[in-house]
Amino acid sequence: MKKIIKKKSFEFLKKYIDNAAPTGYEYTGQKIWMDYIRPYVDDFITDPYGTVVGIINPDADFKVVIEAHADEISWYVNYITDDGLIYVIRNGGSDHMIAPSKKVIIHTENGKVEGIFGWPAIHTRIHGKEECPKIENIFVDVGAKNKKEVEKLGIHVGSVITYPDELWVMNKNYYVGRALDNRMGGFMIAETARLLRENKVKLPYGLYIVNAVQEEIGLRGAQMISETIKPDMAIVTDVCHDTTTPMINKKKEGEIRVGEGPVISYAPAVHHKVRDLIIETAKKHKIPFQRMASSRSTGTDTDAFAYSNGGVPSGLISLPLRYMHTTVETVHKSDVENLIRLMYHTLREITPDINLSYFD
Repeated sequence: MKKIIKKKSFEFLKKYIDNAAPTGYEYTGQKIWMDYIRPYVDDFITDPYGTVVGIINPDADFKVVIEAHADEISWYVNYITDDGLIYVIRNGGSDHMIAPSKKVIIHTENGKVEGIFGWPAIHTRIHGKEECPKIENIFVDVGAKNKKEVEKLGIHVGSVITYPDELWVMNKNYYVGRALDNRMGGFMIAETARLLRENKVKLPYGLYIVNAVQEEIGLRGAQMISETIKPDMAIVTDVCHDTTTPMINKKKEGEIRVGEGPVISYAPAVHHKVRDLIIETAKKHKIPFQRMASSRSTGTDTDAFAYSNGGVPSGLISLPLRYMHTTVETVHKSDVENLIRLMYHTLREITPDINLSYFD
């Protein structure tokens, strides 16, 4: 198969990544995603919290899910001081360490308000007794003199705050930006749907292409939509840590490197027959891959699907990523293309009579 990510694909990816879609407010990103995959699916379903599912062969009895999550981490306004400074709490796993000096967008009913995470100048800090950034001391400055001016801008407790950082390409080989976790997954399953349609692949089962909400606060979107679809099988894609940068212990985290292929997981929630099918497909089509082991849970929507509806045989294919939950999340182009290839070819290997029995 030739190069997958073409100009139109990249234009969609950039538009999709650059759009803010924090947990609980994913709808604008979901609209972008739906518009892109509309030509490649037969139908859509949605749920009350915003998960979107594109369906190929909706009348088929045997149902296979491929899934990613659509939400990104963000902040909530938690407290506004009399001096007009804003203290925050997390919406998902937002990293307090990277916040100081970052530009932010506060989303209000009146529109977007720009602000910054302030931080004391180096000259004013006490040498040897400097405080590290933490959730209790980081704050947002929107250039207001007092609380009344902040409120006049439409900002209130519960307003959502996101970073405006956009997608860019580093050294021709890397995508860099915020929200690659896991909007890159949404991109890859959309591209899989495109390839199936453009190559006129006739699947003998129903394929449910799920872009789920609220993963960052507990796999909630996947939990809800699995109960709706009641799939027979699921393959989830998310990101995982590249462990080759400084300050990461490979003995604890394993060894995963960007540029060396998608990552196939071993974990209690990962069904061994689904995993073996993915591995066999990778070998058959000469797609490079890496392996990862997870103790107890994968921490991804795989867990939600696997343990729903009395048990759904599920697999996980991950995209190696550097600097997770920062605004410079980094992935290698070749890993993105190879994960799409692996998902595409794996789907072509599945038949409704596939043996997913644990004991056979």
